[in-house]
Amino acid sequence: MKRIGLLSDTHDYLDEGVFEYFESCDEIWHAGDIGSLQLVEQLEAFRPFRAVYGNIDGQDIRFRFPEHLIFDCEGVRVFITHIGGYPGKYKPTARTIY
Repeated sequence: MKRIGLLSDTHDYLDEGVFEYFESCDEIWHAGDIGSLQLVEQLEAFRPFRAVYGNIDGQDIRFRFPEHLIFDCEGVRVFITHIGGYPGKYKPTARTIY
């Protein structure tokens, strides 16, 4: 079974403890508001990395990552977006895309 390190809203700050905490992870997934490509490069050098952009991310990150990401992981359909809403109050785009 894959172990996933899940992050969001780093806003260009990455505590070094993340690398210790995610040591046993197989992949890192970031749900937006990354902040900089430098942060992306640090995480990509550490583990396979998937991400979506968030509302604070600039064009450099938006060019590289999609707004929504849908993929399969070990037979499970995964949908990542930055702000999808809350149970019972999902954003309309989150409901129609997935």
